[in-house]
Amino acid sequence: MTTEQTRTLILDYIEALRTGQAADRRAEFFTEDATWTLGGDLPTSRTWKGRDEIFGGFLTQMVARFDLTQPVSQEVHTVLADGDRALAEWTTHATTIDGEPYDNDVAIVFHVVDGKIASGREYFDTAYAGRLLFGRP
Repeated sequence: MTTEQTRTLILDYIEALRTGQAADRRAEFFTEDATWTLGGDLPTSRTWKGRDEIFGGFLTQMVARFDLTQPVSQEVHTVLADGDRALAEWTTHATTIDGEPYDNDVAIVFHVVDGKIASGREYFDTAYAGRLLFGRP
């Protein structure tokens, strides 16, 4: 992958997230055996293996904590790419199922293989997410 191809793939994936098409297009964006890692101690914190587990497990569990009658968006700040690696930084804006505004800064390190995302390591304020999304003190 060239740097520009990697950058374009990540920008296309972010746009698919924004428009709600990412799950339907997961085979286009992710290798079959892709991994997604979220650190911390949330119920969703672990390494998810395979694109179906990433979308059917991780993303489904996270999105279930949002009021989907309200807008969910990613305000992209930076996408840096170098060869087959990319870093995307954005702020997620949403409303929780409890009606609270949710604004969390996210950084994801991507590894791209053969034109698809092979891994993502996601970083965000898990203490904040724990309080607003999972009702932790």
